[in-house]
Amino acid sequence: MDNPMLISFPEEFETERMIIRAPRFGEGVLVNEAIRESVNELKPWLPFARNLPTVEESEVYVRRARLNFLERTDLALHLFDKHTNQFIGSSGLHRFDWEIRNFEIGYWLRTSRTGQGLAQEAVQGVADFAINRLEAKRLEIRCSPRNQASRRVAERAGFTQEGILRNADLDEFGAPADIMIWAKAKGYEY
Repeated sequence: MDNPMLISFPEEFETERMIIRAPRFGEGVLVNEAIRESVNELKPWLPFARNLPTVEESEVYVRRARLNFLERTDLALHLFDKHTNQFIGSSGLHRFDWEIRNFEIGYWLRTSRTGQGLAQEAVQGVADFAINRLEAKRLEIRCSPRNQASRRVAERAGFTQEGILRNADLDEFGAPADIMIWAKAKGYEY
C-alpha cells in the first residue's frame, strides 16, 4: 500500500446543493456559530458540543482538521450551501484504515438546515467520494440507537444495520451507551 501522504485526491467536490471540502484556516468562526445555534440538538450525540467551545477553540479545531486532512490521518469535510455559501455543517471520513480501505462517515448539521434532506445528501456525496476516489471497501456510520434522525439518514443513504455494540460508548451524562453500526461494503448487497 502507498503511504497515505502520497495519495492524491481532490479537497473539494459537489453534490446537488452543496460544496463539500476540506477545512480552511479561518473557518473556526463559522463552525462555532453553527455549534452555538445547534448545541441543544448536538449535545446528546456529539462530545464536542457538551462543553460549548469558544471561537478560538473552534479555530484550533479547524486548523488541526486541516493539518490532519493534509497528513491523511482524518478527513474532516465542511459543508457549504452552493447558492448562499452558508456553512451548513460538517461531515468526513474518520477512524479509518488505509490498508483495508475502511472508513467511518460522521456528520452533523446546524439546526436551521435540518429537515431538508441535506444530511442524507452529504452522506451520499461523501460515500461516493470514498468509493470512487479513495477506493473504499467498507463504509460505516455509527450512532446511538436513540438518535432517530441519524438512524434515518443511514437508512435513507442505503446503509444496512449490522448490529449494536452494547455499552461501547458513554452518553452525555457519562453513563454506558450502546452504539449502532450501519455499513456498506464492496461486494455485498444488503
